[in-house]
Amino acid sequence: MKKMNCFGDMCPVPVVKIIKELPKLEVGEALEVVTDHSCVVESIKDKFKKNNLEIEEVMNGVWEIKIYKV
Repeated sequence: MKKMNCFGDMCPVPVVKIIKELPKLEVGEALEVVTDHSCVVESIKDKFKKNNLEIEEVMNGVWEIKIYKV
């Protein structure tokens, strides 16, 4: 699983980074994105709703999002 640190990144920067990285993965592989902005979580949900997503708030204000390539 590839990991991407998006701490401090505001929209749309994380979404653009994900769009560039997803094609490099094999089908079924996941990209784990770590963010500290709730707006990023919502943007990822909207943009990648066709992908399998796992979203977990690991501590107050920090999310780990796994986006699986389909």
